[in-house]
Amino acid sequence: MNALDTKNTRRSFLKRSALCALGLNWAARAAYAAAASDLPPVRTITRGPKFHWFGYYDKLQFDPSGRYVLGMEVDFEHRSPRPDDVIKIGMIDLQDGDRWIELGQSTAWGWQQGCMLQWRPGFDREIVWNDREDGRYVCRILDVFSRKQRTVEKPIYTLSADGRTAVGLDFARVNDVRPGYGYAGLPDVHADDNAPADSGIYRLDLETGESKLIVPIADVLKTVRKREWNDKCKHYFNHLLFNPDGSRFIMLHRWRYPDGHRRTRMLTADQDGKDLRIVDDNGLTSHFIWRDAESILAFSEQQPHGRGFFVFQDKTGGDVEFVGRGILKRDGHCSYLPGGKWILNDTYPDSNRNQMPHLFHVATGKVVPLGYFRSAPEYTGEWRCDTHPRFSPDGTKVVIDSPHGGHGRQLHLIDISDIVN
Repeated sequence: MNALDTKNTRRSFLKRSALCALGLNWAARAAYAAAASDLPPVRTITRGPKFHWFGYYDKLQFDPSGRYVLGMEVDFEHRSPRPDDVIKIGMIDLQDGDRWIELGQSTAWGWQQGCMLQWRPGFDREIVWNDREDGRYVCRILDVFSRKQRTVEKPIYTLSADGRTAVGLDFARVNDVRPGYGYAGLPDVHADDNAPADSGIYRLDLETGESKLIVPIADVLKTVRKREWNDKCKHYFNHLLFNPDGSRFIMLHRWRYPDGHRRTRMLTADQDGKDLRIVDDNGLTSHFIWRDAESILAFSEQQPHGRGFFVFQDKTGGDVEFVGRGILKRDGHCSYLPGGKWILNDTYPDSNRNQMPHLFHVATGKVVPLGYFRSAPEYTGEWRCDTHPRFSPDGTKVVIDSPHGGHGRQLHLIDISDIVN
């Protein structure tokens, strides 16, 4: 068997195993197999011996021109970060042999979302990331070409469309209740308070550095319509995201029971933390993205459909549209490509440990796999490596995190231009 035959045989095997693991009937498998007959080209853009990744799917990894791709570099895997573990911040020049350009470092990071590294919206030269300095978490803002850097005295979580306003939360508390999403290095000073009044979501002006607590944890409990927790539950916020025009943001209000399991409500608020709306309170909200300034795509459970992706109106008691056909019945890290015709998503490892980033055509329900990437069994729990697909500004390229090449987690570029065009 020649090299080409071997490659095609392996591709066919991976495709069949991935489709079987989706639990679909034979007709559905055949439809997916037809869509997967020609996988798009993939290029690995970082190299060992060190490990590289970016983190979450809802951050700007590409610069506005599409030439530079942000990433983080570390020299170990398969354990929790310690306070003295340093990651390097850098960018890959796609037009210069995928050259790695080192830009900075951080000691405030986790495996799932890194240090909130991202391009600053509305700026073509500046990036932001979180760090730790003098016993506090801070945000660095760097001009990647002049290397001029300044520090803002609070860490960020999500940025508004104009790049000026951020909202953030208590990363020490998140690390205490959900390792992998917070930062090691500082204790949760409210560890013994299940619903503190002086911890929660704050708004941060990236120009002046001014910040203000706008949604205390204690206050959000007042919005509940039915009591689903007991006095032993520990409350916290996670997963904040501004809408496309920067007028409102999503927050997940979560509470953890003493036995470790948690429940979730999805709420939204304006930039002042006012006009709180309970968008989804069934306790199971997972990954989400804004479809537009007034509606949200989110994985949830709604009767009579069960679990899947739904579009929620940004209002309490608003209409809910089921879009969870086929593969969108399974949870994944979702985003809309520019124009809104395609949903970019992925899957968790199947029984063969393959992950499948894919495109979902909204109008037709067509699914186009972008590849099958194996994640070895040691990539699990806090230090798992989800693909978290992120797209370029023109929507023709996707970058994923994956350890499938045998060199640990690295960044891989997928060309989807032939699919979306």
